[in-house]
Amino acid sequence: MTDDPLQNSVQFVQGVGPQRAELLERLELRTVDDLLCHLPRDVLDLTDVRPPSKLEEGLVQTVKGTVVDVDGRRLSGGRSVSAVLLDCDGEYARGSWFNQTWVQQKFQHGQHVLFSGKPKRKSGRWEFSHPRVQWLETDDGEAHAGIITRYGLTEGLKMYQMRRLMRHTVEQFAEFVPDQLPAAFREQHQLLTRPDAFRQVHLPADMDEYRAGRRRLIYDDLLEFQLALAIRRRAWKRQDVAPVLKTSVKIDARIRRLFPFEFTAGQDQAVRAIADDLASGQAMHRLLQADVGAGKTVVAVYAMLVAIAAGYQVALMAPTEVLAVQHWETIDAALAHSRVKRVLLTGQLTAAARKQTLADIKSGEAQLVIGTQAVIQKDVEFQRLGVVVIDEQHKFGVAQRSRFSGGESSPHVLVMTATPIPRSLCLTQFGDLDITAIRDLPPGRQRVVTSRITGQAGRNRAWKFVREQVQAGRQAFVVCPRVVADEAESADELAASAETVHQQLSTGELKEFRVDLVHGQMDRDRKLAAMEKFRDGETQVLVATTVVEVGVDVPNATLMVIYQAERFGLSQLHQLRGRITRGRFQGYCFLFSDSDAPDAVKRVSAMEETADGFKIAEADFELRGPGDVLGTRQHGDMPLRVADLIRDNDVLEEARKAAFELVESGQFDQPDFAPLKIQVLERFRQLMDLPQSG
Repeated sequence: MTDDPLQNSVQFVQGVGPQRAELLERLELRTVDDLLCHLPRDVLDLTDVRPPSKLEEGLVQTVKGTVVDVDGRRLSGGRSVSAVLLDCDGEYARGSWFNQTWVQQKFQHGQHVLFSGKPKRKSGRWEFSHPRVQWLETDDGEAHAGIITRYGLTEGLKMYQMRRLMRHTVEQFAEFVPDQLPAAFREQHQLLTRPDAFRQVHLPADMDEYRAGRRRLIYDDLLEFQLALAIRRRAWKRQDVAPVLKTSVKIDARIRRLFPFEFTAGQDQAVRAIADDLASGQAMHRLLQADVGAGKTVVAVYAMLVAIAAGYQVALMAPTEVLAVQHWETIDAALAHSRVKRVLLTGQLTAAARKQTLADIKSGEAQLVIGTQAVIQKDVEFQRLGVVVIDEQHKFGVAQRSRFSGGESSPHVLVMTATPIPRSLCLTQFGDLDITAIRDLPPGRQRVVTSRITGQAGRNRAWKFVREQVQAGRQAFVVCPRVVADEAESADELAASAETVHQQLSTGELKEFRVDLVHGQMDRDRKLAAMEKFRDGETQVLVATTVVEVGVDVPNATLMVIYQAERFGLSQLHQLRGRITRGRFQGYCFLFSDSDAPDAVKRVSAMEETADGFKIAEADFELRGPGDVLGTRQHGDMPLRVADLIRDNDVLEEARKAAFELVESGQFDQPDFAPLKIQVLERFRQLMDLPQSG
């Protein structure tokens, strides 16, 4: 037993004991506090379940019944309708879904379910179109009314047992829960006390109580996270003295002359924001996000050349050697007629070349350094580092970004990504940064024609089109989800592996063309040679894994075929498709997918419907979730305990506003917020590299 009842082992909760404690351990529920924070994954609202005879049109209502019939039929134009009939104690109600044949697989005769929605009377029977469905478990039969909580379980633990444990836990321990929020703040934001929140979320009398309890606990989780971000941002603003790098009219004109095109409105806006940061004397911490092909590298080059003009060194760090080399080639070509001394620093340099490169960086001879993580190794010493650009930062971690901060003078840091980031992730993973988005594309960029291809007949038509286009002088990417399939995998998975596809196309559909292969398991020289041959037009078709997602720029490549497209995330598909928007010819992307799983269909359909990377990012986020918010898992912990960034986006916005107001106004430093500050620092100091005092 401990002095803090909430830190006691779950074993001491009434009804647990050693054996059940072992079951709870599987759910990572070790303490009383863990158990209290194990919020319901779902609730059943049985307060207004009606028999079909009492239903009304135009109102959201619920019926409870047993599945007695599941059927589907085809309509004209390739459409379909699926239907499920419920027996509601001798009365009947029907649920129907259009063009969602997968629904039929989710229902079985004898299941007990709830249908919720706005029913309509059709052919003498009440029908719910696309209802919300909740499946009743065996344990749910104990309750006939009220709000029924449902929890994540593990084998050996039943739902009624978990509900009983939660009741005992709340009744025994809720009174000991501290509340770090001052009463005045709670009243201002209409929040329950924390003990009441746990009572109402686990033992709600109605849905209003449940929502209010859940809102308080989620608000706390997000508020603490946002307070940590605000503290880190304030520390940077106060401590990170940076070189003053001013942009004159002369410098601006000299930089723009390097590019054979006018900047877009989005690039101009980004340049102005960055120029203001560089001239401020405070270290820039800005995220530049842009859609595929929007020209973020041009903006990064502008920022770096401003620093070089002021006599400082700059560094650009990319997550892979392929992308680092691509940046090197792009920037080297742009600076062909400039006097800027530049070096490429990767792990593949010979010992002698690396020694010379490090000496040039240390002496200041090397003004612009492009590389991978090799740029932040301990033996890399800059004489006068002014600007750091980190590309695709989500593939690094928070610690790697913060490694450039500190010391007497910190460099300006520009983080950039060509994967547009959903707003809720911007407010969390990058919540301490200023954010600039480039949404417009350079003139003349054409939207890629994207088509979902199903069945062998569809694939045959696609390959016929590819052959015609390649014969006309174009080139094609063929992207596969894996290098080689495991023997245990299915025939379909084996057929979609890069090595199998390369062999098949070389001897079959594309045998008259030069087909090459590239993937991440190849050695560096062979991989770079394959990409170089494709870039130079020696190879007409390149079979690849996602190594071509970023960093491969071949304007003549206008065709892309993606095998098993449902296996890729939406943003990844959009990145891949971005490889064929680089030239003056129309691009075509074929998504091979025979899956009828709902998420797979949604994902592929979204690619057909929009080319807007920002919309695609939001759709991808909703389908796949945020993963680890900070891009790093220290101690194996997620930074959020109970909040969900998709479901709780409205609370996130509210908590962020309050957190930044508290920190920026100085109110958070007042004594009545001291308990909350201590909790925030203990929870996030190491994970987010916070200052010791806050």
